[in-house]
Amino acid sequence: MQSDSNDHRRPVVEDYMTRDVETVDPDATVGEVAERIAGSDSHNGFPVCEGRQVVGFVSARDLLLQDDKAPIFTVMSTDLIVAHPEMKVTDAARVILRSGIQKLPVVDDAGHLVGIIGNADVIRSQIERATPEKVGKLMNTLESIHGMDLSQERRTVPLADLVPTQGTVYADELEGRRYELERGLAEPLVVIDNGGADGRLLLADGHHRVKAAERLGIEEMDAYVIVTGNPVELGMEKTARQAGLSSLGDVEVVDYAHHPLVETTQRLQ
Repeated sequence: MQSDSNDHRRPVVEDYMTRDVETVDPDATVGEVAERIAGSDSHNGFPVCEGRQVVGFVSARDLLLQDDKAPIFTVMSTDLIVAHPEMKVTDAARVILRSGIQKLPVVDDAGHLVGIIGNADVIRSQIERATPEKVGKLMNTLESIHGMDLSQERRTVPLADLVPTQGTVYADELEGRRYELERGLAEPLVVIDNGGADGRLLLADGHHRVKAAERLGIEEMDAYVIVTGNPVELGMEKTARQAGLSSLGDVEVVDYAHHPLVETTQRLQ
């Protein structure tokens, strides 16, 4: 069984940081930066850079009650807490938690800005750690049943190419998946590429995620892909065919019942 070598090491900051970082110039004014923050859904502050060198950080709190014409270098924080690209994500998480800072600039050995990592990135790193375990278990099961060697890839897949393997999803669960997708926290899908000539992919895990993605107008998603090499008769594929499932449009959204986990929680309460 072939697997991604990254699954065998602890994730580091450069694996999950945002590389395309918006910055501000030290000579920008408070009013200009305040307008940028007010017009953004995802920024409440920016690294302040001279060229590639990080010289400070300015947050919305730093701008409160300041003169709109004041230059940013007069109000920015210069007592910086930063992360290194090779720092473990778990260590970055501890720094974020203990300092109360939502985002850490990531700098290289020369002090040059190479990225930024925040709460959402840390959460995503922990969510995605669980996916390789699912993939490994499914691969072991398929190899045991069919006596074949499988390989694994990480790639972006078009939702139009997916063949579902379950016929229903729950409306209440879709809201949670929508929230995750909008914040970049969704776990990757798990799909099987069975070597068919039509290029269709069997969706093994992630039905709520793809239905929520459809509602958001998302056309492709990140996925772990199990590749069989040669087409084989898979049990879940046969079951899907017998249930009349050929596209995501065949999956029914149930809004008259709760997801089983929600029902169990309500009974306990």
